[in-house]
Amino acid sequence: MTTIRVSGLRKSHQGFEAVRGISFEVAEGEVFALLGRNGAGKTTTVEVLAGFQRADAGEVRVLGLDPHTARAALRRSTGIMLQEAGFFPDLTVAATVDIWRGFIAAPRPRAEALELAGLSGRAGVRVRQLSGGERRRLDLALALLGRPRVLFLDEPTAGMDPEARAATWDVVRGLAAEGVTILLTTHYLEEAQRLAGSMAIMDAGRVVAAGGMAETLAGRAGRVSFLLPPHVDPGELPLPVAVEDGRAVCRADDPDLAAQTLLTWAAGRGLRLAGLEVRQATLEDLFLDLAFPGPGGDAALSRAGGVR
Repeated sequence: MTTIRVSGLRKSHQGFEAVRGISFEVAEGEVFALLGRNGAGKTTTVEVLAGFQRADAGEVRVLGLDPHTARAALRRSTGIMLQEAGFFPDLTVAATVDIWRGFIAAPRPRAEALELAGLSGRAGVRVRQLSGGERRRLDLALALLGRPRVLFLDEPTAGMDPEARAATWDVVRGLAAEGVTILLTTHYLEEAQRLAGSMAIMDAGRVVAAGGMAETLAGRAGRVSFLLPPHVDPGELPLPVAVEDGRAVCRADDPDLAAQTLLTWAAGRGLRLAGLEVRQATLEDLFLDLAFPGPGGDAALSRAGGVR
């Protein structure tokens, strides 16, 4: 079942077209990562999906409804965690959650929401005393109060320490396992790769890459790198390499086989490939390939617009 459908979405701000005809779909219970550099149009897209803005053109549906005209109806089924939320700094965490609960039909109990967000021990603390990461966790608790069927997470772990980030990942995985559809934007590419089943990368308002996460990365080249031995010309190596800051970098569909080839060559010459690293393709590789495709390439992600 398709929970979110975007077809030909366009949205402008003061004459600048922030979103330029993008299309994607998100299935029920899926974690979908919407990625891109600042200015790519991600937040504008999320705000249209959440009903805060009206699309200029194209069609957007969430649970089969237009999120702008049916915003009141969808509010009961959606949760949203924006990049910036306004809190009353002198209220405690518990009081903040209680106020939000008053706006929601059949909300989660306060204790349950705080436990999910990892804030059970901070209920009596005033909001102004929270760290940046703890405020993000409070945002998450509020977004989950209504037991949403669709959850929008805009940079959910920004400012969190590694332990809190890992705990939040567990919450996201648990929600998806329960059938919650989650649209995630994040600058932490490892986070997107760990959580999302599919993704779209935006640049300058357009989708420049999209697909299933595993399938997309499986079709990308892996990477073998090592410190180039002294007095060895890169042209002597058995595989083509690029030299980056003294390291030889070989891109290969099968990085394990490439590493074996290089090691065999080095052993035959009595050389040691210090600092050898072998890795499969990552989302970061894909992102950087799109940003910096090489001499003469069309650096799709190098053109950051001025609108979120």
